Amino acid sequence: MNETQTVIRVQELVRKQMERSSVLDYAAPAELFPGHKGGHGQIKYRRFETAAEAIRFVVEEVPASALRGAYLEIDEAQFARHEIQCLYDSEAYPLCRVVDPHQ
Repeated sequence: MNETQTVIRVQELVRKQMERSSVLDYAAPAELFPGHKGGHGQIKYRRFETAAEAIRFVVEEVPASALRGAYLEIDEAQFARHEIQCLYDSEAYPLCRVVDPHQ
């Protein structure tokens, strides 16, 4: 698969997740699963009372490098790093956002 095909595939996956985000229950419990085991700086399994809290944690507190292969599970749906960012950016996201979480 070439780079253009990969970008198109990711865009399609994000679009599908965004469709689901409009019905996502931000108050539902969520679980954050690590990606590759044993990597330096990798996140550990974590459970959150609400999806909104989990999304905020991932976007505002976890460096992107620590999220390689990690995913967030909400109501049996799995969301990768870019999809989590889309959920955070969504108008439906109920919590306050930082001005620029990447600073």
